[in-house]
Amino acid sequence: MLEVRDLAVEFDTEHGRVRAVNNVSFSVNAGEVVGLVGESGCGKTVTGLSLLGLVPSPPGKVVHGEILLDGDDLLKLDEAGMRRIRGSEVSMIFQEPMTALNPVLTVGYQMTEVLRLHKSLSQQQARHAAIDMLGIVGIPAPSKRIDEYPHEMSGGMRQRVMIAMALSCGPKLLIADEPTTALDVTTQAQVLDEIVRLQHQFEMAVILITHDLGVVAQTCQRALVMYCGQLVEAAPINSLFASPLHPYTQGLIGSIPRIREHKIERLPVIEGMVPDIAALPDGCHFADRCNRVQADCHERSPVLTPSADAGAVACWHPLEPQHD
Repeated sequence: MLEVRDLAVEFDTEHGRVRAVNNVSFSVNAGEVVGLVGESGCGKTVTGLSLLGLVPSPPGKVVHGEILLDGDDLLKLDEAGMRRIRGSEVSMIFQEPMTALNPVLTVGYQMTEVLRLHKSLSQQQARHAAIDMLGIVGIPAPSKRIDEYPHEMSGGMRQRVMIAMALSCGPKLLIADEPTTALDVTTQAQVLDEIVRLQHQFEMAVILITHDLGVVAQTCQRALVMYCGQLVEAAPINSLFASPLHPYTQGLIGSIPRIREHKIERLPVIEGMVPDIAALPDGCHFADRCNRVQADCHERSPVLTPSADAGAVACWHPLEPQHD
């Protein structure tokens, strides 16, 4: 349903032009949940924003690539064309609902605006549809809450409003950008369960952007691992956790807190820091943090190469696949 080919996004900064997304390619099938994973600053959110033409310009710009939705290249659409796509064909749940929702407008006003724009409903019809959608996402007394302002709701309720707005027009693809970041653990679980339930109910595809591999294991069928604006591994979830091939993926999995049989003194971490994208090192960008680094890793940049189990990895010295 969605195919991204060689997507590259650059930003003009005081240090010159930097590439935040570097030749990223992937696809998403209809009804599939795909996780886009990596540390902060690796290009996940910029990739998601690019799909909807929401990269702030200036200073950002998609410099090349294709974003094909059912065969149509979204990058060739003008702004009016993208407005028709946003919300109706592709929707996005933004990272922080308190900043994504307008604080001076009621939840009902913001929801009915979307419905009237894309569905050509009357004010009354849009209000009824918005109330129904608030009920579907689990907000109690939706006919009362629809007239409240965002600050009158809890973080979990605001996130559910964002989900309701994103799903109100029945999109084919939902992009969820860190939808549980600002929530407590219990509410996180509820929101994730809600997204999975609604994904099945509406039969839509989902791109879940997150730094939490635990969330990916719980909700996704496939994962794409990003580092410094590039995809370094792609694999079905079971293969990724059973046998990660890229040392970065192994480090992310090893850093997940878990109940262990024996006490450990220190939680495993990936040593070092993500390099500044304005001054990326030659060769593999992960080389300075990698425990498998060799001389050629500093000389040549690896490319994403197909691997076993329908996956792909960008590493000169990947880990050996494990077999039962």
